[in-house]
Amino acid sequence: MKRTVFPTPAPKTVLSKSTLSAALAFTVLAAGSLGVLSSPAHASDDMCNVPKADWKTKEALSEKLTAEGWDVRKIKTEDGCFEVYAIDANGKKVEAYFNPATFEAVKIKKQD
Repeated sequence: MKRTVFPTPAPKTVLSKSTLSAALAFTVLAAGSLGVLSSPAHASDDMCNVPKADWKTKEALSEKLTAEGWDVRKIKTEDGCFEVYAIDANGKKVEAYFNPATFEAVKIKKQD
């Protein structure tokens, strides 16, 4: 008959409150700095840095896109750009970002 050996638990380690506090502080700081360093850069950050006084209206963008065959569903402001949800001239769902001063497309995501 085969004998099964169960592992013995590791001895308990007692840490002082100051050691635990230091470890917690280090963990929080490390996690926070990773969040700052790993934050994604948006394509729109550089392209849509336009003063509000130079912005055109959402209605003007909607008219421009409608004239190009788009069916505009929603336009909102996101990261200084106009974010547009629409169906493009080819019938594809689109999420697009436009410079609010020039209406230049900064980023376009099409759904297949």
